[in-house]
Amino acid sequence: MRKALRWLLALTVLIGTLSTAATAGAATAAQPQDIKDRLLAIPGMSLVEEKPYTGYRFFVLNYTQPIDHRHPSKGTFQQRITVLHKDVSRPTVFYTSGYNVSTTPGRREPTQIVDGNQVSLEYRFFTPSRPAPADWTKLDIWQAASDQHRVFKALKQVYPHNWLATGGSKGGMTATYYERFYPRDMDGVVAYVAPNDVRNDEDSAYDRFFATVGTKECRDRLNAVQREALVRRESLEKKYAAYATENGLTFTTVGGIDRAYEAVVLDYVWGFWQYNLLQNCGTVPADAATATDDAIWSSVDDISGFSAYADQGLEQYTPYYYQAGTQLGAPTIRFPYIEKKLIRYGYQPPRNFVPAAIPMRWQSGVMRDVDSWVRHHARHMLFVYGQNDPWGSERFRPGTGARDAYVFTAPGMNHGANVAGLVPDEKALATARILEWAGVASPAVLADPSAAKPLARHDARLDARDVEREPALRP
Repeated sequence: MRKALRWLLALTVLIGTLSTAATAGAATAAQPQDIKDRLLAIPGMSLVEEKPYTGYRFFVLNYTQPIDHRHPSKGTFQQRITVLHKDVSRPTVFYTSGYNVSTTPGRREPTQIVDGNQVSLEYRFFTPSRPAPADWTKLDIWQAASDQHRVFKALKQVYPHNWLATGGSKGGMTATYYERFYPRDMDGVVAYVAPNDVRNDEDSAYDRFFATVGTKECRDRLNAVQREALVRRESLEKKYAAYATENGLTFTTVGGIDRAYEAVVLDYVWGFWQYNLLQNCGTVPADAATATDDAIWSSVDDISGFSAYADQGLEQYTPYYYQAGTQLGAPTIRFPYIEKKLIRYGYQPPRNFVPAAIPMRWQSGVMRDVDSWVRHHARHMLFVYGQNDPWGSERFRPGTGARDAYVFTAPGMNHGANVAGLVPDEKALATARILEWAGVASPAVLADPSAAKPLARHDARLDARDVEREPALRP
Protein backbone atom coordinates (compact mmCIF):
# COMPACT_ATOMS: atom_id res chain seq x y z
CA MET A 1 0.00 0.00 0.00
CA ARG A 2 2.79 2.40 0.90
CA LYS A 3 4.57 1.59 -2.38
CA ALA A 4 1.37 2.28 -4.28
CA LEU A 5 0.92 5.63 -2.49
CA ARG A 6 4.53 6.59 -3.14
CA TRP A 7 4.14 5.67 -6.80
CA LEU A 8 0.91 7.68 -7.10
CA LEU A 9 2.54 10.71 -5.37
CA ALA A 10 5.55 10.50 -7.70
CA LEU A 11 3.26 10.29 -10.72
CA THR A 12 1.29 13.33 -9.52
CA VAL A 13 4.48 15.38 -9.03
CA LEU A 14 5.77 14.30 -12.46
CA ILE A 15 2.52 15.29 -14.16
CA GLY A 16 2.54 18.65 -12.35
CA THR A 17 6.16 19.28 -13.34
CA LEU A 18 5.50 18.43 -16.97
CA SER A 19 2.41 20.63 -16.94
CA THR A 20 4.36 23.58 -15.46
CA ALA A 21 7.19 23.07 -17.95
CA ALA A 22 4.73 22.96 -20.82
CA THR A 23 3.05 26.16 -19.62
CA ALA A 24 6.42 27.91 -19.23
CA GLY A 25 7.47 26.67 -22.65
CA ALA A 26 4.27 27.98 -24.16
CA ALA A 27 4.77 31.36 -22.48
CA THR A 28 8.36 31.50 -23.73
CA ALA A 29 7.27 30.57 -27.20
CA ALA A 30 4.55 33.22 -27.12
CA GLN A 31 7.01 36.01 -26.24
CA PRO A 32 9.35 37.11 -29.05
CA GLN A 33 13.02 36.55 -28.30
CA ASP A 34 14.62 38.89 -30.84
CA ILE A 35 14.86 42.40 -29.41
CA LYS A 36 13.38 43.98 -32.54
CA ASP A 37 10.36 41.69 -32.34
CA ARG A 38 9.97 42.47 -28.64
CA LEU A 39 10.03 46.20 -29.29
CA LEU A 40 7.58 45.95 -32.16
CA ALA A 41 5.23 43.81 -30.04
CA ILE A 42 4.57 46.91 -27.92
CA PRO A 43 1.20 48.41 -28.94
CA GLY A 44 1.72 51.64 -30.87
CA MET A 45 5.39 50.94 -31.68
CA SER A 46 6.53 50.84 -35.32
CA LEU A 47 9.92 50.55 -36.99
CA VAL A 48 11.38 53.34 -39.11
CA GLU A 49 14.77 51.68 -39.64
CA GLU A 50 17.51 49.63 -38.00
CA LYS A 51 21.13 50.73 -38.31
CA PRO A 52 24.09 48.44 -37.55
CA TYR A 53 26.67 49.24 -34.88
CA THR A 54 29.19 46.79 -33.48
CA GLY A 55 28.18 45.53 -30.05
CA TYR A 56 24.71 47.08 -30.22
CA ARG A 57 21.41 47.04 -32.07
CA PHE A 58 20.19 50.52 -33.01
CA PHE A 59 16.56 51.19 -33.89
CA VAL A 60 14.72 54.31 -35.05
CA LEU A 61 11.09 53.92 -34.06
CA ASN A 62 7.77 55.74 -33.96
CA TYR A 63 5.50 55.51 -30.93
CA THR A 64 1.84 56.53 -30.92
CA GLN A 65 1.18 59.19 -28.27
CA PRO A 66 -1.95 61.11 -27.23
CA ILE A 67 -1.90 64.75 -28.27
CA ASP A 68 -3.42 65.50 -24.87
CA HIS A 69 -2.59 63.10 -22.05
CA ARG A 70 -5.53 64.45 -20.05
CA HIS A 71 -7.90 63.53 -22.87
CA PRO A 72 -6.31 60.62 -24.78
CA SER A 73 -9.37 60.16 -26.97
CA LYS A 74 -8.79 63.53 -28.66
CA GLY A 75 -6.28 62.35 -31.23
CA THR A 76 -2.76 60.96 -31.45
CA PHE A 77 0.57 61.71 -33.11
CA GLN A 78 3.72 59.75 -33.90
CA GLN A 79 6.67 60.50 -31.63
CA ARG A 80 10.11 59.48 -32.81
CA ILE A 81 12.40 57.54 -30.47
CA THR A 82 15.62 55.61 -30.86
CA VAL A 83 16.84 52.57 -28.94
CA LEU A 84 20.52 51.73 -28.59
CA HIS A 85 20.21 48.14 -27.39
CA LYS A 86 23.00 46.53 -25.36
CA ASP A 87 21.33 43.79 -23.36
CA VAL A 88 18.03 43.45 -21.49
CA SER A 89 20.04 42.51 -18.39
CA ARG A 90 21.72 45.95 -18.33
CA PRO A 91 20.35 49.24 -16.93
CA THR A 92 18.79 51.75 -19.31
CA VAL A 93 19.47 55.47 -19.75
CA PHE A 94 16.55 57.62 -20.91
CA TYR A 95 17.95 60.59 -22.84
CA THR A 96 16.44 63.65 -24.46
CA SER A 97 18.05 66.82 -25.82
CA GLY A 98 14.75 68.65 -25.45
CA TYR A 99 14.82 69.17 -29.22
CA ASN A 100 15.02 66.75 -32.16
CA VAL A 101 16.38 63.25 -31.73
CA SER A 102 19.49 62.14 -33.62
CA THR A 103 19.01 59.09 -35.83
CA THR A 104 22.74 58.31 -35.73
CA PRO A 105 23.92 55.88 -33.02
CA GLY A 106 25.35 57.81 -30.07
CA ARG A 107 26.02 57.12 -26.40
CA ARG A 108 25.59 59.75 -23.71
CA GLU A 109 27.98 59.91 -20.75
CA PRO A 110 25.75 58.06 -18.23
CA THR A 111 25.21 55.29 -20.79
CA GLN A 112 28.97 54.78 -21.04
CA ILE A 113 29.37 54.94 -17.26
CA VAL A 114 26.80 52.19 -16.62
CA ASP A 115 27.48 50.24 -19.85
CA GLY A 116 23.76 50.14 -20.56
CA ASN A 117 21.01 50.56 -23.09
CA GLN A 118 19.89 54.01 -24.21
CA VAL A 119 16.41 55.19 -25.16
CA SER A 120 16.34 58.64 -26.78
CA LEU A 121 13.16 60.65 -27.21
CA GLU A 122 12.32 63.47 -29.59
CA TYR A 123 10.56 66.32 -27.80
CA ARG A 124 6.94 66.79 -28.80
CA PHE A 125 6.21 69.38 -31.52
CA PHE A 126 9.71 69.17 -32.99
CA THR A 127 9.15 67.84 -36.49
CA PRO A 128 8.38 65.15 -37.42
CA SER A 129 7.03 64.52 -33.88
CA ARG A 130 4.32 67.14 -34.26
CA PRO A 131 0.55 66.64 -34.29
CA ALA A 132 -1.27 67.80 -37.42
CA PRO A 133 -2.93 70.18 -37.02
CA ALA A 134 -0.79 71.47 -34.17
CA ASP A 135 -2.67 72.57 -31.05
CA TRP A 136 0.10 74.57 -29.42
CA THR A 137 -1.69 74.69 -26.07
CA LYS A 138 -0.69 71.03 -25.73
CA LEU A 139 3.00 71.93 -25.74
CA ASP A 140 3.93 72.23 -22.08
CA ILE A 141 6.29 70.57 -19.64
CA TRP A 142 3.63 68.30 -18.12
CA GLN A 143 2.51 66.94 -21.49
CA ALA A 144 6.17 66.32 -22.43
CA ALA A 145 6.84 64.57 -19.11
CA SER A 146 3.79 62.43 -19.73
CA ASP A 147 5.24 61.45 -23.12
CA GLN A 148 8.32 60.16 -21.32
CA HIS A 149 6.20 58.39 -18.71
CA ARG A 150 4.29 56.44 -21.38
CA VAL A 151 7.47 55.50 -23.23
CA PHE A 152 9.03 54.33 -19.97
CA LYS A 153 6.01 52.22 -19.05
CA ALA A 154 5.97 50.66 -22.51
CA LEU A 155 9.69 49.81 -22.52
CA LYS A 156 10.08 48.85 -18.87
CA GLN A 157 8.61 45.43 -19.74
CA VAL A 158 11.49 44.93 -22.19
CA TYR A 159 14.21 46.56 -20.05
CA PRO A 160 13.25 45.63 -16.47
CA HIS A 161 16.38 46.79 -14.65
CA ASN A 162 17.19 50.26 -13.30
CA TRP A 163 16.57 53.39 -15.39
CA LEU A 164 18.29 56.80 -15.29
CA ALA A 165 17.04 59.97 -16.96
CA THR A 166 19.54 62.37 -18.50
CA GLY A 167 19.88 65.28 -20.88
CA GLY A 168 21.93 68.39 -21.51
CA SER A 169 20.73 71.99 -21.38
CA LYS A 170 17.05 71.94 -22.42
CA GLY A 171 17.39 68.18 -22.15
CA GLY A 172 18.62 68.58 -18.57
CA MET A 173 15.61 70.76 -17.87
CA THR A 174 13.38 68.11 -19.46
CA ALA A 175 14.86 65.32 -17.30
CA THR A 176 14.25 67.48 -14.22
CA TYR A 177 10.64 68.24 -15.13
CA TYR A 178 10.03 64.55 -15.80
CA GLU A 179 11.32 63.69 -12.33
CA ARG A 180 9.15 66.39 -10.80
CA PHE A 181 5.93 65.02 -12.30
CA TYR A 182 6.78 61.28 -12.26
CA PRO A 183 9.24 60.85 -9.37
CA ARG A 184 8.67 57.08 -9.12
CA ASP A 185 9.71 56.23 -12.68
CA MET A 186 13.48 56.74 -12.64
CA ASP A 187 16.10 55.40 -10.25
CA GLY A 188 18.22 58.51 -10.76
CA VAL A 189 18.61 61.70 -12.82
CA VAL A 190 21.78 63.21 -14.31
CA ALA A 191 20.98 66.71 -15.58
CA TYR A 192 23.70 68.61 -17.41
CA VAL A 193 23.91 72.44 -17.66
CA ALA A 194 20.17 72.84 -16.95
CA PRO A 195 19.00 76.48 -16.62
CA ASN A 196 16.43 77.27 -13.93
CA ASP A 197 14.65 80.57 -14.62
CA VAL A 198 12.57 80.83 -11.46
CA ARG A 199 11.83 84.54 -11.91
CA ASN A 200 11.62 85.53 -15.54
CA ASP A 201 11.75 89.24 -14.71
CA GLU A 202 14.91 89.06 -12.57
CA ASP A 203 18.08 88.25 -14.51
CA SER A 204 20.83 90.09 -12.63
CA ALA A 205 22.72 86.81 -12.11
CA TYR A 206 23.61 86.87 -15.80
CA ASP A 207 24.95 90.42 -15.55
CA ARG A 208 27.18 89.40 -12.65
CA PHE A 209 28.43 86.42 -14.66
CA PHE A 210 29.44 88.49 -17.69
CA ALA A 211 31.23 91.02 -15.48
CA THR A 212 33.65 88.40 -14.15
CA VAL A 213 33.82 85.41 -16.53
CA GLY A 214 37.21 84.48 -17.98
CA THR A 215 39.81 87.25 -18.01
CA LYS A 216 39.46 90.99 -18.44
CA GLU A 217 41.50 90.84 -21.64
CA CYS A 218 39.13 88.31 -23.18
CA ARG A 219 36.00 90.14 -22.00
CA ASP A 220 37.32 93.41 -23.45
CA ARG A 221 38.01 91.79 -26.83
CA LEU A 222 34.55 90.29 -27.06
CA ASN A 223 32.78 93.42 -25.86
CA ALA A 224 34.69 95.55 -28.37
CA VAL A 225 33.76 93.34 -31.34
CA GLN A 226 30.12 93.30 -30.30
CA ARG A 227 30.03 97.08 -29.93
CA GLU A 228 31.88 97.61 -33.22
CA ALA A 229 29.32 95.45 -35.05
CA LEU A 230 26.65 97.92 -33.90
CA VAL A 231 28.78 100.97 -34.73
CA ARG A 232 29.15 99.60 -38.29
CA ARG A 233 25.52 98.61 -38.50
CA GLU A 234 24.84 100.37 -41.82
CA SER A 235 27.70 98.83 -43.76
CA LEU A 236 27.38 95.37 -42.24
CA GLU A 237 23.61 95.29 -42.76
CA LYS A 238 24.25 95.84 -46.48
CA LYS A 239 26.47 92.78 -46.35
CA TYR A 240 23.73 90.98 -44.44
CA ALA A 241 21.12 91.87 -47.06
CA ALA A 242 23.35 90.48 -49.82
CA TYR A 243 23.96 87.35 -47.75
CA ALA A 244 20.20 86.93 -47.23
CA THR A 245 19.47 87.29 -50.94
CA GLU A 246 22.18 84.81 -51.85
CA ASN A 247 20.86 82.25 -49.35
CA GLY A 248 17.14 82.86 -49.79
CA LEU A 249 16.61 84.14 -46.24
CA THR A 250 13.52 86.08 -45.16
CA PHE A 251 12.70 87.91 -41.90
CA THR A 252 8.91 87.97 -41.55
CA THR A 253 8.70 86.40 -38.07
CA VAL A 254 11.25 88.63 -36.35
CA GLY A 255 9.96 91.74 -38.10
CA GLY A 256 12.72 92.70 -40.51
CA ILE A 257 16.42 92.40 -41.21
CA ASP A 258 17.36 95.19 -38.78
CA ARG A 259 15.82 93.33 -35.84
CA ALA A 260 17.47 90.10 -36.95
CA TYR A 261 20.87 91.79 -37.30
CA GLU A 262 20.78 93.24 -33.79
CA ALA A 263 19.60 89.92 -32.31
CA VAL A 264 22.56 88.11 -33.88
CA VAL A 265 25.05 90.74 -32.68
CA LEU A 266 23.67 90.80 -29.13
CA ASP A 267 24.08 87.00 -28.94
CA TYR A 268 27.79 87.31 -29.71
CA VAL A 269 29.32 87.48 -26.22
CA TRP A 270 26.87 84.98 -24.76
CA GLY A 271 27.47 82.60 -27.66
CA PHE A 272 31.24 82.74 -27.22
CA TRP A 273 31.16 81.69 -23.57
CA GLN A 274 28.44 79.11 -24.16
CA TYR A 275 30.38 77.21 -26.81
CA ASN A 276 34.04 78.20 -26.43
CA LEU A 277 36.81 77.92 -23.87
CA LEU A 278 38.96 80.75 -22.60
CA GLN A 279 41.83 79.49 -24.77
CA ASN A 280 39.72 80.27 -27.88
CA CYS A 281 39.79 83.99 -27.14
CA GLY A 282 42.80 84.31 -29.43
CA THR A 283 40.46 83.79 -32.40
CA VAL A 284 38.63 87.03 -31.57
CA PRO A 285 39.91 90.19 -33.34
CA ALA A 286 42.34 91.89 -30.95
CA ASP A 287 41.59 95.47 -32.02
CA ALA A 288 37.98 95.74 -33.14
CA ALA A 289 38.24 99.43 -34.01
CA THR A 290 40.85 98.79 -36.70
CA ALA A 291 39.56 95.39 -37.86
CA THR A 292 38.07 95.11 -41.33
CA ASP A 293 34.35 94.74 -41.89
CA ASP A 294 35.00 91.19 -43.06
CA ALA A 295 36.84 90.36 -39.83
CA ILE A 296 33.99 91.69 -37.68
CA TRP A 297 31.40 89.93 -39.84
CA SER A 298 33.26 86.61 -39.78
CA SER A 299 33.74 86.63 -36.02
CA VAL A 300 30.06 87.38 -35.36
CA ASP A 301 28.93 84.84 -37.95
CA ASP A 302 31.21 82.12 -36.58
CA ILE A 303 29.89 82.57 -33.04
CA SER A 304 26.27 83.74 -33.45
CA GLY A 305 25.35 82.71 -37.00
CA PHE A 306 23.68 85.27 -39.27
CA SER A 307 21.04 82.78 -40.39
CA ALA A 308 19.79 82.17 -36.84
CA TYR A 309 16.99 84.77 -36.79
CA ALA A 310 15.87 84.40 -40.38
CA ASP A 311 12.54 82.63 -40.85
CA GLN A 312 14.45 79.62 -42.12
CA GLY A 313 16.65 79.51 -39.00
CA LEU A 314 13.78 80.05 -36.56
CA GLU A 315 11.34 77.56 -38.03
CA GLN A 316 12.92 74.44 -36.56
CA TYR A 317 12.98 76.02 -33.10
CA THR A 318 9.44 77.39 -32.93
CA PRO A 319 8.58 74.84 -30.19
CA TYR A 320 11.46 76.07 -28.02
CA TYR A 321 10.57 79.75 -28.36
CA TYR A 322 6.92 78.95 -27.73
CA GLN A 323 7.85 77.24 -24.45
CA ALA A 324 10.30 79.98 -23.50
CA GLY A 325 7.51 82.52 -23.90
CA THR A 326 4.84 80.50 -22.09
CA GLN A 327 6.58 78.56 -19.29
CA LEU A 328 10.38 78.31 -19.35
CA GLY A 329 11.33 81.97 -19.39
CA ALA A 330 14.21 83.62 -21.26
CA PRO A 331 17.18 85.70 -20.10
CA THR A 332 17.65 89.44 -20.52
CA ILE A 333 21.05 91.03 -19.91
CA ARG A 334 22.51 94.52 -19.86
CA PHE A 335 25.31 95.87 -22.06
CA PRO A 336 27.01 98.57 -19.96
CA TYR A 337 29.90 98.92 -22.44
CA ILE A 338 27.58 99.82 -25.36
CA GLU A 339 26.00 103.26 -25.68
CA LYS A 340 22.20 103.17 -25.47
CA LYS A 341 21.88 104.90 -28.83
CA LEU A 342 23.48 101.88 -30.53
CA ILE A 343 20.91 99.39 -29.18
CA ARG A 344 17.44 99.70 -30.70
CA TYR A 345 15.68 96.57 -29.44
CA GLY A 346 17.78 94.87 -26.76
CA TYR A 347 17.24 91.20 -26.00
CA GLN A 348 13.96 90.53 -27.73
CA PRO A 349 11.29 88.38 -26.05
CA PRO A 350 10.48 84.86 -27.34
CA ARG A 351 7.21 86.19 -28.74
CA ASN A 352 9.25 87.92 -31.48
CA PHE A 353 10.60 84.58 -32.68
CA VAL A 354 7.29 82.71 -32.96
CA PRO A 355 4.97 83.26 -35.96
CA ALA A 356 2.21 85.73 -35.08
CA ALA A 357 -0.46 83.18 -36.02
CA ILE A 358 0.47 81.06 -32.98
CA PRO A 359 -1.11 82.49 -29.78
CA MET A 360 1.05 82.64 -26.64
CA ARG A 361 0.20 83.29 -22.99
CA TRP A 362 2.71 83.47 -20.16
CA GLN A 363 2.01 81.03 -17.30
CA SER A 364 3.57 82.38 -14.14
CA GLY A 365 4.61 80.07 -11.32
CA VAL A 366 5.44 77.01 -13.45
CA MET A 367 9.21 77.26 -12.96
CA ARG A 368 8.78 78.26 -9.32
CA ASP A 369 6.87 75.04 -8.74
CA VAL A 370 9.68 72.92 -10.25
CA ASP A 371 12.34 74.84 -8.35
CA SER A 372 10.50 74.34 -5.06
CA TRP A 373 10.11 70.63 -5.77
CA VAL A 374 13.83 70.22 -6.47
CA ARG A 375 14.76 72.13 -3.34
CA HIS A 376 12.53 70.07 -1.06
CA HIS A 377 11.97 66.70 -2.74
CA ALA A 378 14.89 65.93 -5.07
CA ARG A 379 16.14 62.37 -4.65
CA HIS A 380 18.94 60.65 -6.56
CA MET A 381 19.56 63.74 -8.69
CA LEU A 382 22.89 65.06 -10.00
CA PHE A 383 23.27 68.50 -11.63
CA VAL A 384 26.48 69.30 -13.52
CA TYR A 385 27.34 72.86 -14.66
CA GLY A 386 30.25 74.53 -16.42
CA GLN A 387 32.11 77.33 -14.66
CA ASN A 388 32.19 79.51 -17.79
CA ASP A 389 28.72 78.69 -19.13
CA PRO A 390 26.26 81.61 -18.97
CA TRP A 391 23.28 79.28 -18.57
CA GLY A 392 24.60 78.10 -15.22
CA SER A 393 24.05 81.57 -13.73
CA GLU A 394 20.52 80.53 -12.81
CA ARG A 395 20.70 76.89 -11.78
CA PHE A 396 18.94 74.20 -9.78
CA ARG A 397 19.97 73.93 -6.14
CA PRO A 398 18.64 70.99 -4.06
CA GLY A 399 18.01 72.19 -0.52
CA THR A 400 16.21 71.21 2.66
CA GLY A 401 14.37 67.95 2.17
CA ALA A 402 16.44 66.81 -0.83
CA ARG A 403 18.23 63.47 -0.37
CA ASP A 404 21.21 62.03 -2.20
CA ALA A 405 21.21 65.03 -4.58
CA TYR A 406 24.24 67.00 -5.79
CA VAL A 407 25.31 70.08 -7.75
CA PHE A 408 28.84 70.09 -9.20
CA THR A 409 30.65 72.67 -11.33
CA ALA A 410 33.30 71.69 -13.87
CA PRO A 411 36.17 74.23 -13.70
CA GLY A 412 36.82 76.20 -16.89
CA MET A 413 34.17 74.32 -18.85
CA ASN A 414 31.37 75.69 -21.01
CA HIS A 415 27.94 74.38 -22.03
CA GLY A 416 29.54 71.00 -22.69
CA ALA A 417 30.37 70.41 -19.02
CA ASN A 418 30.21 66.77 -17.93
CA VAL A 419 31.20 64.39 -15.17
CA ALA A 420 34.53 63.70 -16.86
CA GLY A 421 35.42 67.40 -16.48
CA LEU A 422 34.87 67.58 -12.71
CA VAL A 423 37.72 67.74 -10.21
CA PRO A 424 38.88 64.20 -9.25
CA ASP A 425 36.98 63.82 -5.95
CA GLU A 426 33.69 65.08 -7.41
CA LYS A 427 34.18 63.04 -10.58
CA ALA A 428 34.63 59.87 -8.53
CA LEU A 429 31.65 60.63 -6.30
CA ALA A 430 29.39 61.48 -9.25
CA THR A 431 30.44 58.32 -11.10
CA ALA A 432 29.86 56.20 -7.99
CA ARG A 433 26.40 57.64 -7.44
CA ILE A 434 25.44 57.02 -11.09
CA LEU A 435 26.64 53.42 -10.84
CA GLU A 436 24.76 52.84 -7.60
CA TRP A 437 21.53 54.42 -8.86
CA ALA A 438 21.79 52.20 -11.94
CA GLY A 439 22.22 49.15 -9.72
CA VAL A 440 25.62 48.20 -11.13
CA ALA A 441 28.06 49.52 -8.50
CA SER A 442 30.59 46.91 -7.42
CA PRO A 443 31.23 46.20 -3.71
CA ALA A 444 34.53 48.07 -4.09
CA VAL A 445 32.75 51.19 -5.36
CA LEU A 446 30.10 50.96 -2.65
CA ALA A 447 32.88 50.83 -0.07
CA ASP A 448 35.04 53.53 -1.66
CA PRO A 449 33.68 55.96 -4.32
CA SER A 450 37.22 56.77 -5.45
CA ALA A 451 37.27 53.36 -7.14
CA ALA A 452 34.42 54.34 -9.47
CA LYS A 453 35.10 54.34 -13.22
CA PRO A 454 32.93 54.03 -16.35
CA LEU A 455 32.11 50.40 -17.05
CA ALA A 456 32.29 50.71 -20.84
CA ARG A 457 35.41 51.61 -22.78
CA HIS A 458 35.42 54.92 -24.58
CA ASP A 459 34.31 54.68 -28.22
CA ALA A 460 35.39 57.73 -30.24
CA ARG A 461 32.51 57.36 -32.71
CA LEU A 462 29.80 56.41 -30.26
CA ASP A 463 30.50 58.59 -27.23
CA ALA A 464 29.28 62.15 -27.72
CA ARG A 465 31.52 64.56 -25.83
CA ASP A 466 31.03 67.75 -27.84
CA VAL A 467 28.79 70.58 -26.73
CA GLU A 468 25.16 70.00 -27.69
CA ARG A 469 25.15 73.08 -29.89
CA GLU A 470 22.00 74.97 -30.81
CA PRO A 471 22.30 78.16 -32.91
CA ALA A 472 21.60 81.53 -31.28
CA LEU A 473 20.54 82.13 -27.70
CA ARG A 474 19.02 78.75 -26.87
CA PRO A 475 19.84 76.34 -24.02
